[in-house]
Amino acid sequence: MTPFAADLIGFAGSFCIVAAFAYANSAKQMNKLLFNIVNFVGAALLAISLTVNYNLPTLVLEFVWMAIALYGIVGALSRRRSRPAETR
Repeated sequence: MTPFAADLIGFAGSFCIVAAFAYANSAKQMNKLLFNIVNFVGAALLAISLTVNYNLPTLVLEFVWMAIALYGIVGALSRRRSRPAETR
């Protein structure tokens, strides 16, 4: 992968994370599953870009970000499964 392609992937990841943050601050009722999926995708894209433009502390941060987002995804899915179908 070229450094330019890695930068584009990194910018896409940054956009996802910023968009999720903006959504969380502007939504009247936040969809936690959507929020965490977008955060996970953003962190994964940034981690991919960091394999070319290597920065260990930032790469570690992205893996932590993905782990927290994955925790949120699992939590959101488990809450959806535990609710009756008509309240989804």
